[in-house]
Amino acid sequence: MSLSFSRSNDILDGVPMKELLRTHHISFKNAFAGLGWAIRTQPNFRVHITLSLVAILLGLYLGITSVEMTLIFFTIILGLSAEMINTALESMTDLITTEWRENAKIAKDVSAGMMLVVAIGAIGVAVVIFGPYLLTWYQR
Repeated sequence: MSLSFSRSNDILDGVPMKELLRTHHISFKNAFAGLGWAIRTQPNFRVHITLSLVAILLGLYLGITSVEMTLIFFTIILGLSAEMINTALESMTDLITTEWRENAKIAKDVSAGMMLVVAIGAIGVAVVIFGPYLLTWYQR
């Protein structure tokens, strides 16, 4: 049995590079527009960004390890992503129905619950990482 590897990429066969780049440019433009909208209109998102900056600066000040800083970054990414998913689900629910419906309430409540779980997890990560450093700093 022999394996053969083709240099061609079936997905891109026949798609001009210019069209591929244009499509990606539009995707990135839309993604940045969504991020900008979240920053401008969602107070909770701005709170998360502020707390994220505090965590990064605190990590730099306390001299946490690169592994710990990586965990902080992943926690920040998870929190910001969950907040955006929550906002998107709420917006989609409002688009589908403006009247009170049990299913719409469930969708919004579960989405908010997701954000709560992520926030509690982020606090746990912060306590585990920053706690020992802050205790050492405080005891000096």
